[in-house]
Amino acid sequence: MMIRRSRAALFAATILSLPVTFSPVFVTPAAAQWVVYDPTNYVQNVLSAARALEQINNQIQSLQNEAQMLINQARNLASLPYSSLQQLQQSVQRTQALLGQAQRIAFDVQQIDQAFQSQYSNISLSTSDQRLVSDARSRWQNTVGGLQDALRVQAGVVGNIDTNRAEMAGLVGQSQGATGALQATQAGNQLLALQAQQLADLVAVVAANGRAQALVDAERAAAAEQGREQRRRFLTPGSGYQPGNARMFPNGN
Repeated sequence: MMIRRSRAALFAATILSLPVTFSPVFVTPAAAQWVVYDPTNYVQNVLSAARALEQINNQIQSLQNEAQMLINQARNLASLPYSSLQQLQQSVQRTQALLGQAQRIAFDVQQIDQAFQSQYSNISLSTSDQRLVSDARSRWQNTVGGLQDALRVQAGVVGNIDTNRAEMAGLVGQSQGATGALQATQAGNQLLALQAQQLADLVAVVAANGRAQALVDAERAAAAEQGREQRRRFLTPGSGYQPGNARMFPNGN
């Protein structure tokens, strides 16, 4: 009897121990796990992202500034699409041509020296009356030619005024509409060239007028010298009247 009770107790203890030893294990799925929120880590991540975005924006702004700088440099190096050189050269050539067409005594030092030595120097006592008259007429022709040349140069310079006015308007417009420093500088240089051309015209007018006036004064001085020589010859005592035979009919008896 006692043996049966001991076996029953042992069996019961075994049964009671089964739920503990062989109970199934339930594993919670990974998707159902709890996520732990860390405010400090989140703030650090946001700050890092903000700093990265700021750096990207700074790089974009730097690239934009470099691109604008290159654009400005290209504008500053752009050449002026306008040139007045040909028109100015043509104006200068017209004035030079008029000066080169000077009559008789031209703008040449050697030719001037030769002309003054032969026509405007002291009149020799042995010069014939016919030579005196011929030299006086030649000097008068020189003076008239110089005056005409001066008027022609003046007319040519006046003709250049309209061309200069058009070029000045074009250059001022190009200067005001310049897109860069180089274009503005080139427009300014061409305006200076226009002023130089106008000064050249002014010099040509002064030279032509001075030449004409010099010829007038030289003729006046030579005429005074010739007048003294002719008066001397008129007042110099001569042999007087010498009677002689005259024939009314040379071929007659």
